[in-house]
Amino acid sequence: MPKTKKAKPDKVTKKQRTKQEMPQPETPGPDEPDEKGLDFARAWVEFPDPADDEQVFRCDLTWLTSRWTCVFGSGCQGIQAGRADDGCCTLGAHFSDEDDEKRVAGHVARLTPELWQFHDVGTKTGWVGVDEDGERQTRRWEGSCIFQNRPGFPGGAGCSLHILALREGKEPLETKPDVCWQLPVRRTYEWIDRPDDTRVLQVSIGEYDRRGWGPGGHDLHWWCTSATSAHGAGDPVYVSYRPELTELMGAEAYDRLVELCEQRLSSLLPMAPHPADPV
Repeated sequence: MPKTKKAKPDKVTKKQRTKQEMPQPETPGPDEPDEKGLDFARAWVEFPDPADDEQVFRCDLTWLTSRWTCVFGSGCQGIQAGRADDGCCTLGAHFSDEDDEKRVAGHVARLTPELWQFHDVGTKTGWVGVDEDGERQTRRWEGSCIFQNRPGFPGGAGCSLHILALREGKEPLETKPDVCWQLPVRRTYEWIDRPDDTRVLQVSIGEYDRRGWGPGGHDLHWWCTSATSAHGAGDPVYVSYRPELTELMGAEAYDRLVELCEQRLSSLLPMAPHPADPV
């Protein structure tokens, strides 16, 4: 696994394009009824970073102890109507910075035609595109990310970079663009000026809900984090996303988060459960 870096304010994932910026279907369908609202009580906890006395973590225990799980290929309705097989890959992925793109390029070089459906296209004409704002991202091909193998491909449907990681015994976060492995966990930063004239960097770890996409997030066809159909996992998010959260927070902070999540779950009446979780 890549060495965890100290969280920095300038190491943030760039915005994703939203459905407002994509070609629209002629008759976009309404949001499915299994999505809950965005505004509900949440339980947050704040604790100092054990590895850095200039940082504090603010974590959404409602989200991290929820039973959300990725349902790609098994009930995911997709962010664009009529393209459920894409999941959230329809838009491609913006690179967070040059290092992100360079890292991904090293793994793309190991992809073979057996693992990557569009290997010929990607190697001959490129796998990087530029959006209308000049930001670099994975190229979109035939309506979705060029790395997304479509259903029926012998090497397996889904992200070819994800498949590569599993074949090599790696965590998918090592091979995929930052935004792809971070979703739907959202990390944000805010400098906090305290009354005693000291300053601390507050790193928030929470749910990447529709608002995380910006104003256009409300126009996505469907989004999983608030959908009851995506909240049936056996393990809570803080367990199933251990590698990702460890990379985002550092090992010591993640261990402290686990303690706090377990305390919450052991409570007889844990406050502010996620409304999409099973009752």
